[in-house]
Amino acid sequence: MSFSLKEIKFKFLELVPLLLLLFISLNGNSVIDFKFFSINLHYILIYYWVLKRPQALGYGFIFLSGIITDVILGLPIGVNALTLLVIATIAAYIRVVTVRISLFYDWMTFIPALLFANFVYFIALYFSNLSIDYYYIFINSVFTIIFYPLLWIIFSTLFNLTRQKSNA
Repeated sequence: MSFSLKEIKFKFLELVPLLLLLFISLNGNSVIDFKFFSINLHYILIYYWVLKRPQALGYGFIFLSGIITDVILGLPIGVNALTLLVIATIAAYIRVVTVRISLFYDWMTFIPALLFANFVYFIALYFSNLSIDYYYIFINSVFTIIFYPLLWIIFSTLFNLTRQKSNA
């Protein structure tokens, strides 16, 4: 069975979300820090792909990504994994109850998902007696919400490329 160059490109495009997830985890770059603000790319990536195409990122890969991030950042094992699975669970629920997909609806449903995930993160770190910088996490959450539409557009372009190839 031979593959053509187009099929190989299509298969690679389908793996981009998974490769990006593992790259973010292995580098410890789930939070992109700029001078005055930061964005949590991990949350946006998982929320978008579980919402649009859940087979692109399996829950096992999401869990493994969280465990790797915990090890690299020196957090108690399972804190990020639990938080990422909360984001994925809420996205899966929203996918089931959504009739019409739009940027605005995805963005508005991302806000409670992010708030609940941060609540789980706070509780998990509180019981592990680690210090929490509430202001940093608040600013991170605000800018993650603000930058969601930009990354939604980028991921939608990639999603449309993979969908067009599968229909052809």
